Amino acid sequence: MKLNHAITISFLLIIFTVYYSFTSLLPSKISDLSTPKTEFSTKRALIHLKEITKKPHYVGTEEHTKVRNYLVKELENLGLKVEIQNQFALNKKWRGAVKTKNIIAKIEGTDQNSKSLVLLTHYDSAVHSSYGASDAGSGVVAILEGIRAFLETEKKPKNDIIILFTDAEEIGLLGAVAFVKHHHWAKKIGLVVNMEARGSGGPSYMLLETNGGNKELIKAFNKAKSNYPVANSLMYSIYKMLPNDTDLTVFREDGNLNGFNFAFIDDHFDYHTTQDTYDNLDLNTLEQQGDYLMTMLNYFSNTNLENLNSQNDNVYFNFPKLGLINYPFSWIIMMFILGVLSFLGIIYYGIQQQKLTMPAMLVGFIPFLSSVISSVLITVFGWKLIKIIHPQYNEILHGFTYNGHLYIVAFVSITLAIAFYFYKRYFIKYSATNLLVAPIFIWLVVNLLIVIYLKGAAFFILPVYAALTTLVMLLYSRKNKQFKIIASTLLAIPTLIVFAPLVKMFPVGLGLKMLGISAFFVVLIFGLLLPVFEKWKNTQKLSYLFLGVGFIALITASLTANYNEIRPQPNSLNYVLDMDSKKAYFASFDKKSTAYTNLYLGDNPKKGTIETTAGNSKYGTKYSLYNETEFVPLAAPNINVIKDTIISNTRFIEFQIIPQRKTNKIELIAKNKIHFKTFMVNGESIKGNAMYAFDTEHTKNILSYYFTEENEAINLAFTIPKNEKPEIIMYDIAYDIFTNKQIRIVPRPIATFPTPFVINDATIIKKQIIF
Repeated sequence: MKLNHAITISFLLIIFTVYYSFTSLLPSKISDLSTPKTEFSTKRALIHLKEITKKPHYVGTEEHTKVRNYLVKELENLGLKVEIQNQFALNKKWRGAVKTKNIIAKIEGTDQNSKSLVLLTHYDSAVHSSYGASDAGSGVVAILEGIRAFLETEKKPKNDIIILFTDAEEIGLLGAVAFVKHHHWAKKIGLVVNMEARGSGGPSYMLLETNGGNKELIKAFNKAKSNYPVANSLMYSIYKMLPNDTDLTVFREDGNLNGFNFAFIDDHFDYHTTQDTYDNLDLNTLEQQGDYLMTMLNYFSNTNLENLNSQNDNVYFNFPKLGLINYPFSWIIMMFILGVLSFLGIIYYGIQQQKLTMPAMLVGFIPFLSSVISSVLITVFGWKLIKIIHPQYNEILHGFTYNGHLYIVAFVSITLAIAFYFYKRYFIKYSATNLLVAPIFIWLVVNLLIVIYLKGAAFFILPVYAALTTLVMLLYSRKNKQFKIIASTLLAIPTLIVFAPLVKMFPVGLGLKMLGISAFFVVLIFGLLLPVFEKWKNTQKLSYLFLGVGFIALITASLTANYNEIRPQPNSLNYVLDMDSKKAYFASFDKKSTAYTNLYLGDNPKKGTIETTAGNSKYGTKYSLYNETEFVPLAAPNINVIKDTIISNTRFIEFQIIPQRKTNKIELIAKNKIHFKTFMVNGESIKGNAMYAFDTEHTKNILSYYFTEENEAINLAFTIPKNEKPEIIMYDIAYDIFTNKQIRIVPRPIATFPTPFVINDATIIKKQIIF
């Protein structure tokens, strides 16, 4: 074989491997209506999805009731007895409260002494404008179709199978709270499988919830033999550090139950928006959710669910056709030490054989560290510059723009251009054998930090072993250059398959501010491929090629930066009525006013925020623009103080809030520090430590109450230290700014949609309560 042929083969192998690393994460074929009835069909599931995503169906709306009735009917059509759990729920963590209506059904197992398997998702859409197709209509229809296919087999499961469509997940996981705390079936659960979404496409990741270790859960998951498993213990470790919760979190925290989340996160820009529609859901993703559902259902409905607890964690990562490769945390230090000792031993013998020299090895740090530092700095500050050039990106609160994938391509390409540029002269003067030492050393440093701080990422040691094997081959093999370039490429394939998707995962899941991490990953992987790249001719031209691709992607992204009907602009507008000052405002979270908001904010709106915390987002967003306007006397709630007395060192307060209009939500915010010894809403209590149920030292939110029925009232009773004088701001919120005849707002333009994650399109009545 000629050297040119070996180079061509290695190039094609790398391209194919990177391509395969992404395509292998999802099924390529969509199951249609001709699929056997005993198997899951995505097309059959879509029939249900179209029905339940016609309109937004958040808690308290008429459409929410229609969706619930449809799901009840479909479960009954499968021959199941359906229960609606009507239960008031109160969540301490989020301090949300609502009367929930969970949809529950059960398939009886043959062993009445075994634990139950719960198939879980939620049927409410995000407040107030999402159609809920992905989040979590995809989970609802996956379970509906999966249960239908399972029942068609006429197999009798060993374990009870509970189908649970929770209510009010989007407003504080309240349906899950109601089930875990109040339903008698919750005491017999062995495992929970939860279907979720945080975007509208891409691979679905398996994320564990457990109060112990993951060892037995990982072993069981592998036995279920999912066809397209996507998971790794790095995501597991990061997920545990993030504040994001799902219904499954409640089962773990309040019920001490284990479970699996299956959630997809790509096309994040659709999350909680009017874009979360039937048409935008990725069918390959739904196919994968169906595969997860069926494999989990078939295996866990017939296995012992009492042996899934463990005190030990495993490192794990997915690999095509092999499932989750895993090994104990107890191996981590040993594997790291082995890697270090092997590295030192190889270096020692390489120097002894005069095939490695200290000066050449040290020089190898110059291009590698230069590539790392330059690419990360250019990426981080490049993204900051892009947000200055395109300030509209700041309006996308979760940080992933419509053209976000172009920016990933752009900065990955620029990073490769930088790496090839720095290495071009060193490939001429120094051998890849010497240059490879620096990347391996940096990988070992990264692994040392992992051992100390992030054990879930300990599979990062495996590329080190592959690189050390490559280094040994370069030092001792007498084979020709052609063999070495092909062998080096083959040894790098597992690293590319496992790590290439991580380059995309971080900015997709956590926002484009994480592009710097992607650049770092690219250089790390590039460093291990030095023995391959060294043999490639014209690396300078490759640098120019990748630079060109990067700039083309940046230019294309810039040309698609503006909003249109397909990529609508987030927009917010609220009418805030202050009953104490007798003033009224139009207020917006938008960073910059538009022709539409100028109709109400004026041509020169005031910048800053009005004195209110109602509507602040989970991203810390506050009103940016406002303008005082006509005071319209909306009907404020009646506040009736029932009790306010002091006994010994404790003050007892009880009062009632009765809305006088069609209110969607009441928020109570503390204006001063309050220490609640006890706290009860409509008979449901928040329990805390020995001293307090909770306080407002760190978060001012006291209660977010959602209304679902007519003539509904809030009865609130609490105790506080006798010397405290609570000052509470009440916000009466109705999502009626476009229908309120007293306000008269024209419809929002087509190329815009309501900003998600904030209170929007609302009339808000503010009133201070002083006891």
